[in-house]
Amino acid sequence: MEESTRTTGDESEDIAVDYLQNNGYEIIERNYRFGKIGEIDIVAKDPQDGCTVFVEVKSRKTTYYGTPEEAITKNKQKQMRKMGKLYIYDKGYDELLCRFDVVTVLTGDDNNPIINHYKNVIHLY
Repeated sequence: MEESTRTTGDESEDIAVDYLQNNGYEIIERNYRFGKIGEIDIVAKDPQDGCTVFVEVKSRKTTYYGTPEEAITKNKQKQMRKMGKLYIYDKGYDELLCRFDVVTVLTGDDNNPIINHYKNVIHLY
């Protein structure tokens, strides 16, 4: 990954974490990895229902090449589902009330990002 892309991604994850915390979410982990298989950007706890939330963060500086939402392809959803299952396995949970959310960040040039939070975008099974 190009350094500028990585920096933009890290900054967008920071923005997403701030957004979630400002909305009462407890951040459990960031950048959870299971070997070389993949990564979950953010694992958080929803204050309303206590649900564990696996959060994928997608960002763009502009919409010239599409919106961040368009980056949530069927393959990305499949990968998110796989990583959620691996997280549950790795942590030794028999059962876990969980869901998959996406937070998109459109940074633009004015330092006033547009943040969208999509809840329960895919199902575990």
